[in-house]
Amino acid sequence: MLTYPIVLEDDDGTLLATSPDFPELTTFGTDRDEALARAVDALEEAIAARIHDDRDIPPPSQGRDVTVLPTLTAVKVMLYQGMREQGIGKAELARRLGWHLPQVDRVLDVQHNSRMDQLDAAMGAIGRRLHVKASAQR
Repeated sequence: MLTYPIVLEDDDGTLLATSPDFPELTTFGTDRDEALARAVDALEEAIAARIHDDRDIPPPSQGRDVTVLPTLTAVKVMLYQGMREQGIGKAELARRLGWHLPQVDRVLDVQHNSRMDQLDAAMGAIGRRLHVKASAQR
């Protein structure tokens, strides 16, 4: 799981939610739970924009309040980060997988409901493997 810190500040009766890792992330909520829930959506939008613009996605820093990325989005972020670390572009990933470029675009699109077998294959194509673990909720 990827958990990013969210800073919550009172803003005239609502809570303003921002992120030290994503300066472009700004949202709000009427209370803590709503602000953190909205922060997940805002975080996914910030990540989607960075992938689209071929920009880095930072590793999570530390913070008191955090938001947890949905599992599918987290895997897409790990794939994208792995590609950038190794200098592998979309065209090279498509070649390695025998896919068409639109298939690679979809597997990196945080709004697309990709299948896990596709993500497993893409991770394998960059020399990575997913390890899944379930734990009790706190």
